[in-house]
Amino acid sequence: MNNAFLTLFLPVLLGLVVGSFLNVVIHRLPRMMQAQWDAEVSRMSNQPVPANPPTYNLAWPGSHCPKCQHDLRWYDNIPVLSYLLLKGRCRYCNSRIGWRYLGVECLTGFLFTWAFMHHGFGVEALVWCGFSAALIALAAIDADTTFLPDAITQPLLWSGLLMSSLGCTGISLSMSLWGACAGYLLLWLVLHLFKWITGKVGMGEGDLKLLAALGAWLGWPALLSLVLISSITGALVGIWLKSRKQLSPEGYLPFGPFLVFAGFWGMVFGPLPSFQI
Repeated sequence: MNNAFLTLFLPVLLGLVVGSFLNVVIHRLPRMMQAQWDAEVSRMSNQPVPANPPTYNLAWPGSHCPKCQHDLRWYDNIPVLSYLLLKGRCRYCNSRIGWRYLGVECLTGFLFTWAFMHHGFGVEALVWCGFSAALIALAAIDADTTFLPDAITQPLLWSGLLMSSLGCTGISLSMSLWGACAGYLLLWLVLHLFKWITGKVGMGEGDLKLLAALGAWLGWPALLSLVLISSITGALVGIWLKSRKQLSPEGYLPFGPFLVFAGFWGMVFGPLPSFQI
């Protein structure tokens, strides 16, 4: 009974709680960064900037409905359970709550459980839980904004190098370092080759940094698998969206979520046997 509790319930509970916090990060971090950019633009253009702008960060203000702005009570914020009991609607204005809130919590709980079952109860499992949480946040933010914030990609890159040096990821520091360098360079070449051929920008700098971070965590032998899996899944989703006339007029599809999917594939299954460098 105790073993079952430790190996299943605690990782699920931890994952659901972290997933609930990730929903806050996904919603607020882009708005925090936009506010910083707007303030910087105002300063550079000599526009008046409020002396004491209202506080807005990951901790303040408290949780509230984005539609009616009503403050949420603690029992409205219980991961998964509150969503199910409220039937996916706000208690106060009855507006629909996006299914992704539930999806992020459940996915985080699943990946945390996998990490503890695969690596056991120790530092290594917690390390891969952190990796999973960062990737979930990046995928959702990129899907919403087509932007991969440095506030997550850079710590993810450096932590991958640090964890490999401490022996927490199962790959050597050399493999991690070359994975980061080659990952960035690989997409940098693709980006500039595509721009040279078409005259268009095919991806953003954030995608380069994300692949570098994945290379730091998974090692350079996984890079070709990561690019192949992300490219194929991205193409298939793009074709499906286009057939349903749901693709943007510019035909642009954020690449970050597909790199994240490939990263999870590499974490769980390792690189494709025929595509290891």
